[in-house]
Amino acid sequence: MKTILTLIKREFNLFYNNKVLLVLFIGAPIMYSVLIGNVYQKGKVTDLPVIVVDEDNSPMSHTFINMLEDNESVVVSAILPSLFNSRDFAIKADATTVVHIPKGFASGVQQNRLPEVTVFVDGSNTLTSNTALMAVNVVAMTMKAGVQIESQKKKGVPEYIASQQYEPFKTTIIKQNIRSGNYLYFMLPGVLITVFQQVLLLGLALSFASEFENKTFKDLATKMPNALGLMLVKVIPYILMSIGIVVLYWMVGVYYHMPLHASFWWFILSTFVFVMAVCGLGILVSILLPSQLKATEVLMVIATPAFIVSGFTWPLSQMPSWIQHISSVIPTTHYLKIFRLLFIQQAETYHLHMPLLALAIITTVCFIAAWIILSIKIKKVGSIARTGKDEKSSVT
Repeated sequence: MKTILTLIKREFNLFYNNKVLLVLFIGAPIMYSVLIGNVYQKGKVTDLPVIVVDEDNSPMSHTFINMLEDNESVVVSAILPSLFNSRDFAIKADATTVVHIPKGFASGVQQNRLPEVTVFVDGSNTLTSNTALMAVNVVAMTMKAGVQIESQKKKGVPEYIASQQYEPFKTTIIKQNIRSGNYLYFMLPGVLITVFQQVLLLGLALSFASEFENKTFKDLATKMPNALGLMLVKVIPYILMSIGIVVLYWMVGVYYHMPLHASFWWFILSTFVFVMAVCGLGILVSILLPSQLKATEVLMVIATPAFIVSGFTWPLSQMPSWIQHISSVIPTTHYLKIFRLLFIQQAETYHLHMPLLALAIITTVCFIAAWIILSIKIKKVGSIARTGKDEKSSVT
């Protein structure tokens, strides 16, 4: 235990002696917090999935659904008989819009009772929600005009007069998760989480690569010949420093009046698994590439586009499949999804299982691969040391 504590202290000293890393690790989160926070402080695609709740099940409601399917901006991913569990269906399908056609819709239109079609819009992503809402509105307005004009024409009313008569049914829009409509809530957390990953990867890129490059790995392996223990020595300082970044981000949220109400323990669990996944990826690359510069470059190639390909702003469904595959191995992709589900959509916690599982898989694969490669390197160093001793003994 004393050896571990001594080595952890050594890691902290290495960190603070590296001025560039110190500035990046501490300065980047503060700089981006201030920059992005002030930029968005006052700021308030095709085939996007929508859910239709058709309680009327009439030829007229079927026409409405067919018109939605003909619109290039949206695709009807499910038709449900009632609103029960429609929100869960929408979250699973990544649908931002639920269209509710009430029972008696067709008869209400025919009898001029002004039935009401309700559109529930999930505002957790401004781009997709606005696009889907616009498509539904276009379909609703088109159908209103068509129904009204045909109805009035049958009564002998001229078409230009019929088009100006009262609407045959009412459309009500109910926006949910609307706080993300303010770009401060939407962009600031997403960018800061990406910065969080980037500073961790920057530090971890140097963890083993610096030891190889400075020829100190042999001494380190002699003090701690166990690969798992050695990885923990490298990772623990960054886990502890991550707590500081999380606290800093919480203070940023308080400063910008961003209350984040969610399950505390699920947030702690998901954040810990995210940090472990990033640490696993970082030390794996650092072990594979014995050059600090190369390790940093590779990890920056991974980290720099992470936000863009995460699906947080631009839907993953709109990207080519090969980009989606790349995105799935970047921890930020899954943690940003957890953030949206937990803090913005306030979804049930069982929706977090899949992204949490993905983070756990990344963590497991990276640490196992790192452990295997590091064990080989430690064994190689040990065999070289023993060979040297044998040669000295034979000479003596």
